[in-house]
Amino acid sequence: MEFHSRMKPKCENDLYPILDQFGIQYHIYRHPPAPTIQIAREFWKDIPSSHCKNIFLRNHKGNQHYLVVLEHTRDFSIHSLEKRLHQGKLTFASAKRLMQYLGVTPGNVSPYALINDVEHHVHLFLDGTLLSAKSISFHPLTNTASLVTSFEDFLRFLNWTQNTYEFINLTEDYHE
Repeated sequence: MEFHSRMKPKCENDLYPILDQFGIQYHIYRHPPAPTIQIAREFWKDIPSSHCKNIFLRNHKGNQHYLVVLEHTRDFSIHSLEKRLHQGKLTFASAKRLMQYLGVTPGNVSPYALINDVEHHVHLFLDGTLLSAKSISFHPLTNTASLVTSFEDFLRFLNWTQNTYEFINLTEDYHE
């Protein structure tokens, strides 16, 4: 399904009623555009939360897509994930695929974009270190804000999306 030809993707203003419907408490911090981690760090310094980077990948056949989520200061081993999945080489998905599956443009990637994945195609890999986070922050489908919620409420949102997800160690080498 391609959003640009069939439907308009949901945006930030579509997200809040979903969160409200489930009683998910959140706080919105407005800031100038922050399309990269380097820029976002400047605005996050006074926001008490675990802040994440989000990486959208595809397998070599282009029939599987993954959203990788980890704390913004941690490094990610793409080769380790390749070994775990046994699907060959993983690459960054194109802007076209990002729009097709998550309905956002580069610099706006977030698990909240799963509201646009109505077919539940995207699988999430979340770094296991996030399990100890009290609160977590993501862009709410726009990089001009950061949305902070409790980690427990974030998991409630993920369960609502019906996308599959798992917590794994994303920063260490994988050995079979």
